[in-house]
Amino acid sequence: MDLLTEDEIAGRMNGARGWERDGSSIRTVVTRSDFKDAMLFTGAVAYLAEQANHHPDILIQWNKVTLTLSTHSAGGLTANDFDLAAKISMLG
Repeated sequence: MDLLTEDEIAGRMNGARGWERDGSSIRTVVTRSDFKDAMLFTGAVAYLAEQANHHPDILIQWNKVTLTLSTHSAGGLTANDFDLAAKISMLG
């Protein structure tokens, strides 16, 4: 998987509602109603990640789930990161 150029990243960020760039990663924080809901959401993210064979870093803090995407094997952001981000964003 090829790294995206800065222009490609900027273009993809325009369509990545709720995600922000953090260096060579993109990140979102999703607030759920409670811990159980956060865990159910995380399970749905895990399912999508397994389907895509692309796995985010996940931090769960009671009802807040922080997801960070980067293609570590490529050393930065690739199309895979933005493709999975779009699928995750559809979870609501």
